[in-house]
Amino acid sequence: MGKLRTYPPVKIFAAVTYTQQISPEEVFAGLEHLLSPVDSRSGIFAFSEFTDYYFPEMGAELKKQVIAFRDLLPAENLPDIKISTNILETQFAGENGRRANIDPGYICAAKVVLATTKDYDHRLYLGRGIFGDVHLRFRGGHFGPNDWTYPDYRQPEIIRFFEELRGAYMNQLKDYPVG
Repeated sequence: MGKLRTYPPVKIFAAVTYTQQISPEEVFAGLEHLLSPVDSRSGIFAFSEFTDYYFPEMGAELKKQVIAFRDLLPAENLPDIKISTNILETQFAGENGRRANIDPGYICAAKVVLATTKDYDHRLYLGRGIFGDVHLRFRGGHFGPNDWTYPDYRQPEIIRFFEELRGAYMNQLKDYPVG
């Protein structure tokens, strides 16, 4: 029988897709209020190049940026974080719908996990209507996608961002006791 251990805290991030009608800095400030100060940002990219999924609600000229937060948190907080970011999305919505889509997740030593309200065969139920999706796996010193990984998470720039973020996370973990 394996010994039960406390799971180490994880580094929370949010992938924010937004329209031209909102300042992403407003959204980031709302997220900092919920979580902690932002300590890392990916480059901004044209999300519209990867999918038209959000076009009916948000329009076609969408940008996206991934931000990460300073404080490490328990992985089991992810459902509450997703619920809070869904509420934040409604606070930033306009007359025609959302102006920002916020996809929170976490990074740990072995993987990048996204929170979602949608169930599929590769997602695990985390509670409170939220599922976890292992989007990238760390193997052989690098993150790699799964068959279901979204196209924007397959970009070399985003994979490199998560690899750098993992390095920062591993350094932060040194300050936490092993359970």
